[in-house]
Amino acid sequence: MTATKKKLVLIGNGMAGVRAIEHLLKLSPESYDITIFGAEPHPNYNRIMLSSVLAGGADMQEIIINDWSWYIENNITLHTGHKITNIDTERKKVTSHLGIEAAYDALIIATGSNPFMLPLPGADKEGVIAFRDIHDCEVMMDTAKKYKKAVVIGGGLLGLEAARGLLHLGMEVNVVHIHSYLMERQLDEAASKMLQRELEAQGMQFLLKKSTAAIKGKRRASGLAFTDGTEVDGDLVVMAVGIRPNIELARAAGIDVNRGIVIDDFMRTSLPDIYAVGECAEHRGIAYGLVAPLYEQGAVLAKLLAGVETAGYTGSVTSTKLKVSGVDVFSAGRFGDSPGTRSLKLQDDLAGTYKKIVIQDGKLVGAVLFGDTSDGAELFASIKKGESVAGREKEILLGISSELLGQSSGSSRLEAMAEDEIICGCNGVSKGTIADAITNKGYNTVSSIKSCTKASASCGGCKPLVEGLLNLYSGDSIGEPVKEGICGCTTLNRDEIVEGITKMRLMSTNEVMNVLGWHNPEGCTKCRPALNYYLGMLYPEEYVDEKESRITNERYHANIQKDGTFSVVPRIYGGVTSPADLKKIAEVAEKFEVPMVKFTGGQRLDLLGVKKEDLPKIWAELDMPSGHAYGKTLRTVKTCVGNTFCRFGTQDSIGMGIRMEKAFERLNAPAKVKLAVSGCPRNCAESTIKDLGVIAIDGGWELHVGGNGGIKVRATELLTIVKTEDEVMEWSSSFLQLYREQAQWNERTAQWIERVGLDYVKKALEKQEDRLALTARIEKTLSLTTDPWKQIIQTDELRKNFEQLSGAQPAQI
Repeated sequence: MTATKKKLVLIGNGMAGVRAIEHLLKLSPESYDITIFGAEPHPNYNRIMLSSVLAGGADMQEIIINDWSWYIENNITLHTGHKITNIDTERKKVTSHLGIEAAYDALIIATGSNPFMLPLPGADKEGVIAFRDIHDCEVMMDTAKKYKKAVVIGGGLLGLEAARGLLHLGMEVNVVHIHSYLMERQLDEAASKMLQRELEAQGMQFLLKKSTAAIKGKRRASGLAFTDGTEVDGDLVVMAVGIRPNIELARAAGIDVNRGIVIDDFMRTSLPDIYAVGECAEHRGIAYGLVAPLYEQGAVLAKLLAGVETAGYTGSVTSTKLKVSGVDVFSAGRFGDSPGTRSLKLQDDLAGTYKKIVIQDGKLVGAVLFGDTSDGAELFASIKKGESVAGREKEILLGISSELLGQSSGSSRLEAMAEDEIICGCNGVSKGTIADAITNKGYNTVSSIKSCTKASASCGGCKPLVEGLLNLYSGDSIGEPVKEGICGCTTLNRDEIVEGITKMRLMSTNEVMNVLGWHNPEGCTKCRPALNYYLGMLYPEEYVDEKESRITNERYHANIQKDGTFSVVPRIYGGVTSPADLKKIAEVAEKFEVPMVKFTGGQRLDLLGVKKEDLPKIWAELDMPSGHAYGKTLRTVKTCVGNTFCRFGTQDSIGMGIRMEKAFERLNAPAKVKLAVSGCPRNCAESTIKDLGVIAIDGGWELHVGGNGGIKVRATELLTIVKTEDEVMEWSSSFLQLYREQAQWNERTAQWIERVGLDYVKKALEKQEDRLALTARIEKTLSLTTDPWKQIIQTDELRKNFEQLSGAQPAQI
């Protein structure tokens, strides 16, 4: 008999708490039914990378650590947008502000920290924000579109990151700091002044030794007034003056708190079965704000909950290695000039480097590096060891010698580092984890180590250390250090993979990975869907689609929503429907108590909030084709009314749009594809921001390609002008097939055309025989496709297969 699972509830969907869950799932995946509450409307993301989002180095999707599908595939109940307001320690349950309750046998509090907002007059005005989460980033990006002047209060790391991002967004930025130099918690004055000069060269302006008296403006902020009587203008005020552990929920529940929630070496609070990790926790009087200690806490808690013996958490000696606006800085230990210490400094203004070490009682106790941080890990290791460096101080300043670390001259200095030393601070990856990946799992390139461990996958500052460990442990078996493939599992790019599949007639993803020498024999979430697409595109008649290699949304034929429910979108050709179909959709929505029915931007109806177990029954009741709103396929063909009704219309855009949608529905593609047909140059269907847009003109049609209305807006380019609807279909078919055959997996038409150039596309399609050959191939592919839901509603056996798929837990996707 299977033992009853215990109920585990996590309050907080951030980095520390979810890392503990990740560890627990590896150690004991069947022990707990897990429920997670997150106050933000997002899955788990890397807060450290918010500054990269602002600075344009990453988009929102790239900083997601665990996407929606991860929760579903690990049977985790996720409630996003739910703030827990009460912990009932007697009845052992929690309640959210929206009334959702969850019982627990074990409760983890990981509520993180709140940004400290200065209690200034005017702090409640519009345009005054913190810099702490995705919402703050979105506000900054939206504000930068309308206003040009920003003021950041706080010259610490967070404030400088916010300022750099605002500069990237095109704003004029003043940084206000109460101290006489920047980042005083991480740098000494000499390093700080070097940093200031670099940032001023980038365009930042600084107001140091300034104390803010009030925020100017009426309804919206217009700047700051200082206590010395001076002022500065600014339409956006960002407060980045520090954080405070979020302890109010724990305090209200009767849990012991100090600055943070008081925990012991095993993350236990003062009440039974309640634990705390992360920035909200206080261990031995310290509340940590860096990611490495928080990950260490999570690992200990996971072992405790899994029943695995662990020595407990004894605290962390911390170091800070950062990249501030492109400048590398490092600090560790006590780097100030305090009584009883001696310091040695090496400063090169020409090269832009600075190094300072601090000695006390013959031991290295602190260090600051600016510009060149390559010695940071070794210095930190020496500080933690507490070994004597008497007589060798200058040697350390000029570069730690092999004698200092007790190694032979031919060995890497990295050998001296402890196994638990954190190499990648962004993702909490230790030296031991990387060493295991190299020596025991065969990963012998930086890219494959990145894929396996996540080391260097975020800011990239630790890449030199990863390369050093690779050299240390891999030796002669080290792989090609430069070339990266479609993912970390292979060094092959898209063209090499397609060539290999074609030349050797490989007919399955496993065969491709085996024959072409994948490092990871199981593949990953990036390469398996790509291989599945390439095989289907090359062999439409012979290849059997591997459902387990598709992305999660495509396996469920619906879009996963933030609360774990699904969105169902039936096909509505060209946005034209009938009373009968409207009635059917309404009846299904009522029968299954669908929480919301919404008109989409693609002129369709979206049934939101559908339970996973209801998906087969809803599609059976609808008996309508899927709108494929979830897949890398044709999504919609948006139309205006054209000359059917509109007095400005020159052609039948509705008829043209419906013809195209019926022709191309179910067409698999490297990425999602959106089409539109406008009945005149007024372009009401927004054809000029679609992958393929058709615009009616007097006596013909314009075909536009390569548009995108998403995060990076791109207007289309004119491909050709034709006279007849048949020519529209011929050119559209050949263009889409050319894109299908030559684009990389996940590459929208906008990026593809930017990469290959419109002239290349025009040349490939200029001869009618070439267009007809492409058209024949796309028509062959389309003739072999059927709507998945048509199959499901035909037999009980297929319905059972879907239900088995719904309950499956695929390891890779």
